Amino acid sequence: MEYRKLGKSGTFVSLLSFGSWVTYSNQVDTKLSEKLMSLAYERGVNFFDNAEVYAQGESEVIMGKSLKRLSWDRDTYMVSSKVFWGGKLPTQRGLNRKHLVEACHNALDRLQVEYLDLYFCHRPDPDTPMEEIVTTMNHLMAQGKIFYWGTSEWSADQIMEAHAVARDLRLVGPTMEQPQYNLFHRQKVEKDYKRVFETVGIGTTIWSPLASGILTGKYNKSIPKGSRMSLEDFSWLKDQLESEEGQDKVRKAIELEKLAQDIGLSLTQLSLSWCLLNPNVSTVILGASKTTQLEENLSSLECVDKITPEIIEKIEDIVQNCPVQEKDWKA
Repeated sequence: MEYRKLGKSGTFVSLLSFGSWVTYSNQVDTKLSEKLMSLAYERGVNFFDNAEVYAQGESEVIMGKSLKRLSWDRDTYMVSSKVFWGGKLPTQRGLNRKHLVEACHNALDRLQVEYLDLYFCHRPDPDTPMEEIVTTMNHLMAQGKIFYWGTSEWSADQIMEAHAVARDLRLVGPTMEQPQYNLFHRQKVEKDYKRVFETVGIGTTIWSPLASGILTGKYNKSIPKGSRMSLEDFSWLKDQLESEEGQDKVRKAIELEKLAQDIGLSLTQLSLSWCLLNPNVSTVILGASKTTQLEENLSSLECVDKITPEIIEKIEDIVQNCPVQEKDWKA
């Protein structure tokens, strides 16, 4: 396993990490959870990602039970939660001070830990002043309940605003952002965040590196029974797959799979290795509900060298979605 700094912080995260959105939303029990987490941990994974909204909190409960039974030394791993959708009531949603604090306490109880290493604002909240968000997160840090706070799917302007407010108040701004990033979704990480990386230097814990499973090749012909998109809770993903844009992605995935096979890789390994090549990616969050899936995902670390400049050029010819960078008028 390799480790990268989380932005400009002093902490290092494993290049591959383990996430619970897919895992525990796919009817995974505590016993299987332990197997998956143990496999990841034994391979050097030190970051385990979660959120209050995953399986309506049950995801954190299962991970908490697993952590308790596994009894790893607390200074050998990091665990996170994300806050925004805690329930249907107005007091259970958003990034207001009440919900930020209460959601943190609830996550600590469900995960059975004394502190969260990383705590993310799961989405931006236009109804809550940025000063309220920044001061509340710093309050939780001062209490030792969280170590670092960050954002997820925030715009570059929103992240910079948070840092500006934090600087004015002599507080700590967000350390990390959790954006979607994969071969089909590149705009934010490769273009929009350019100024953010160059200035405040956030880390990224990217999600959906396999584009909700499209970049595994399993949806190339149909939707397999038991797969994520066959589940009722993920019907919205099925609708996206069956759209014109989704079918275009499937066609490109078929071409990418042929390219991967030409260099002795699976489409999964090719797609994950491609993400790992980006130096602004601190960690790639893996999702798996089977040990065989997780084994294949973890093996992508050994495949990065096969993604040569020539292969990257062939990939670009297939996806044809490289973000256009702003012109350097001084050049």
